[in-house]
Amino acid sequence: MAARHVKPGARVLDIGCGLANFRTCVPQATYTGLDPHVAEGDADGSVCSETLAQHLVNHTGAYDAVCAFQVLEHVKAPVNLFAEMVQAVKPGGLIMVGVPHVPSAMTRIPNFLMNAPPHHLTWWTKSALIHLAKDVNVVIDSIENVPWGKHDALIYWIEHCTPFKSASHHYSEAWSWHASAAMGLASGAIAHWIHGVPSTDDEGSGLLLVARRPCGMSS
Repeated sequence: MAARHVKPGARVLDIGCGLANFRTCVPQATYTGLDPHVAEGDADGSVCSETLAQHLVNHTGAYDAVCAFQVLEHVKAPVNLFAEMVQAVKPGGLIMVGVPHVPSAMTRIPNFLMNAPPHHLTWWTKSALIHLAKDVNVVIDSIENVPWGKHDALIYWIEHCTPFKSASHHYSEAWSWHASAAMGLASGAIAHWIHGVPSTDDEGSGLLLVARRPCGMSS
């Protein structure tokens, strides 16, 4: 979805890129990834062992598109990171952020530890992304729901098969909560094996924000 917005010849910066999977989606672009955890093992050499703050020392305003997929929910200061992303992009350039969101299957699975601290430090709604963009004065092009894919569809089926869904609160020591989560995992794994990626789900697995740095914005 994000790759559709990247023009041929663009310079792309991928924050917290992991194994740099987005690189294969944008062969038309010049790709740079930032991730100190995997940079040494990157055979291509396009992943740098730097934080974004360190990278900005020599690369402020250097990129046509800056992206971070499944990153903001893990950091303590997401607004600060987003502001740094804006600094890295040229005036008129794109800032793209992918996050899991509320409401979704992930937020209704009882006692789902992957969606709790210290793994996820924040939960995101469309209105939260709107405020994030407004805080640093960037222009929103779109906020889209991201459909389930082969790597995360299991979460959809766990929630679908969980007999009890969490609502006003999401974690409890009650054995009924633990049992419900266990049943959802067992049944969901079978449903995922049978059905694979769900064909329809309006919520999807997350949100993709595409915003643009105004041409008149100074660094």
